[in-house]
Order: sequence, then C-alpha cells, then structure tokens
Amino acid sequence: MFNYMQKNIEPNKKVRIIELVSLILLLIASLFAYLCGISAVNREAGSFPNVTAITVKRNLDMECDGEESSVCEVAYYNDEVTFTVTYSYEEYLNLNEGEITAYEYISEDGHKLYFDHEGVSSVELAHAYEEAMADEMMPVFNFANAAIILALSVLIMLIFGKQFTTYEKSWFLSIMVLATIFAVIFPEESANGVNGIIIMWLYLLDTFLNILCELLISKQSRYNFLVSVLVEITEIIISLVLMYRFATLATTLLFWLPIDIISYINWSKHKDEAEDELTVVRRLKGWQEVLVIAGIIVWTAVVGYFISGLDIATDFYHNQTVETAIIYIDACASAVGIANGLFIFFRFREQWIAWYICSALEAIINIISGQYVLLILKLGYFTNTTYGYIKWSKYIKTHKEAKPSIF
Repeated sequence: MFNYMQKNIEPNKKVRIIELVSLILLLIASLFAYLCGISAVNREAGSFPNVTAITVKRNLDMECDGEESSVCEVAYYNDEVTFTVTYSYEEYLNLNEGEITAYEYISEDGHKLYFDHEGVSSVELAHAYEEAMADEMMPVFNFANAAIILALSVLIMLIFGKQFTTYEKSWFLSIMVLATIFAVIFPEESANGVNGIIIMWLYLLDTFLNILCELLISKQSRYNFLVSVLVEITEIIISLVLMYRFATLATTLLFWLPIDIISYINWSKHKDEAEDELTVVRRLKGWQEVLVIAGIIVWTAVVGYFISGLDIATDFYHNQTVETAIIYIDACASAVGIANGLFIFFRFREQWIAWYICSALEAIINIISGQYVLLILKLGYFTNTTYGYIKWSKYIKTHKEAKPSIF
C-alpha cells in the first residue's frame, strides 16, 4: 500500500517542482527584460551631427474622420524611408496633400529620426529619440509583459493543481506560451495616443482571463462567472482604448456584467448532488433555437445600421469600408454573445455552439484588424469549446434533473 501511494505521489511532486522552477525562471526573465527595456528607453539621446533634407510623399490612404480633439496619424514615404507624424485634427485639415520637405536627424549611435519641419529643439529630439527606443525595445517589453502573464498562469496551475486534469493544464499553458511567442513576433502599433506596449499587455491579460474562464465553464464550475467579470472589465478598457467594437462594448456593460452576477447565483442553486463543484447542465429544444436565430438576425441589422451611422473618431482603422464591415460583424458577434450569455445562464449545452460562431466572427475581426495575438485566444476558444461540448454532452446523457425548471 505504501509503495502504491509513493508511486502516485512522486510524479505529482515532480510536476509541482517543474511548475515552481518555471515560475521562478519566468519572473527572473521578466524582470531582466524590463530592466533592459527601461535602460534603453532612458538612454541619453546625445547629439545629432548629421541633418539631411529629404523629399517625401503623404500617404493619402490614411484617413482621419474625427473632431478637433482627435489625434490623427499621417504617414510620409519615399523609396528609402517611411515615417509617421501625429497631428491634432485642426492641423490635419491644413496639411499639404502633395510632396513635402522633411528632415532626417542621425544620432551618434546611428538612430534616425524624422520631422516634417526644420529647427527641431533639443526637447523634441529627446522625446522623439525616447519614442524611437521604445519602438525598438517593444518586443523586449512585450516579452516582459507576456512572461508575467505566463508566470501568473503557472501560479494558477500550481495553487489549484488538484482541480485540473493533465490535459487541462497542458491546454491552458500551451495557449499562454503561444500568446507569448505571438506577442514578441507581432507587436502592436500605438493607437489613439496609447502606446502599443500597453495595448499588447491588455491583449495578453484578455487572453489569460478568457481561457481561464472558458476552462472553468467546460468544468461546469460556477466560479467561471467571477473570472468573467474581470474579462468584461478588460474588454471594456480595450474597446475604449481602441475606440472600436461599440456594439460589444454596450453589450458588455448592459448585459454581460449583470448576467455574470445573476448566473453565478443561478448556477449555485443547481449544484450536482454527488459533486458539489459541478453544476447541473441540460440542452435546448428545437423551437427555442429558431427564436434565438431570428433574434440574432434582427439585432445584427438594427444595431449595425445604428452604429455605422455614428461619427466615432479612431485612428485604429484608416478605411471607412473596413470600419463599416467591422461594425456589422461586431453587431452579429454581440448578438450571438447575448444568446450565449442566456444559454450559459439557463445552463444549456448549446452555449458551446454559440461559442463556435462568436469565435469565428471575432477571429475575422482580429485578422482584419491585425490583432494576431488575439488569434491565439480564438484557437483556445475553438479547442476548449470542443472539449466543453463533449464533457457537457456526456454529463447530460448520464444525469437528469429531478425537477426540471426554466432556470
């Protein structure tokens, strides 16, 4: 008996040691990356002995449909260089649409800075140099942020290891490792005056919270709703920072946050008699599915039409047609999301089908928007949705509620 227990304890002990060592190494790597990045950004700009006048053209494909308080980015280019200048909306309206003379400043360490005017002050040079170094060190900062989120993922698995199977741990950590890799390979550009490093950090946090929430739903755990509240807050911040996906933003504020709270209460009332951590789940009827589909179509048309008529300023998109397409796809995704939220509240298995559709729509938005790191989140959705659907289906086949209820 003792030998049997020892054989089972040893593998678990080894896994925990590996997780602990990984956690420490990730924290050290993150700290080192932060120190390297901060040191580079705060480096003295030095002198700029070489100044050259160059002729560049304005990229007229970059439009700015905003108001006087908006920040507009305009790209200039020639055969050798491309750079971006930020203007206020008032300045943007007065810009020359043809060629302009720009000025290339080369620092002692070889960094090139570009300005659309001459007589650049030392303060402007120092600020531009700092921004150039921040852009250069962006992969380093993204790795530092990703390592912190990955360390948090390992910590969750370390503390609550007994609650997850080997497959669940492997899936969770694999998604986060992929997100870390993509964060370094595909850094985010700044948008609406917010640095791309901060935007990437929000993406990584969103990925971490979403896949943890998804995993808990597949395990029929009511605690998924506590994590989901953090998901909603993160996604609200992302929508406000990027000034996009306002259908989803409204749905999150008015629907998802309240439904998370009342769903937690409802799920707590339907615990499995044999396993307290599980919630009793069931499946939808045919006529209910027809009503849901009709509601999604109507919502998409009405909300998409309304939001597309609003004049909302953002420099995240530079093409009106693309922006309008995103609005309608987002409206559909928000409609499916509402159906999904109701399915989850009522504990219906069909919420996994809604996850499939919503994930596909959001993946289209991410590809069009160049949000490649969020595609890892969608990969997590698709794989865990399959896992969750199978688990819930097996449970429904072997369990029946003693007293069926609409809730």
